[in-house]
Amino acid sequence: MKFLRWLLGFVTLSALIIFIFAFLPVNTPTKLMLYLLICFLLSLYRILRGPTAADRSVATDIVGILIIGFCAILAVYTKKDWYIDIAIAWALQSFIGTLALAKFLEGRNFDE
Repeated sequence: MKFLRWLLGFVTLSALIIFIFAFLPVNTPTKLMLYLLICFLLSLYRILRGPTAADRSVATDIVGILIIGFCAILAVYTKKDWYIDIAIAWALQSFIGTLALAKFLEGRNFDE
């Protein structure tokens, strides 16, 4: 049953991605944004329903990477370089937050 559920999700997601990239008559940045939005929704599902705290932590890190991708696409599309500054700041903040959460889940203090 678990394999069937996994296979059904894979086929549905693949059909949605093929529809977005092949048949949707929009420009490339919009297609990329839609693809990142799908990835964001899947990560949000894992954050809300993750069986362990480590799964939620990884999903939160993936959301940070997706936000950096959004900023990069916006920087290329709008030709404004301050989106890259936001992406760099977000990457640093996400890395520090992930380290802090890993130490918390391990049960250690922040000064160790």
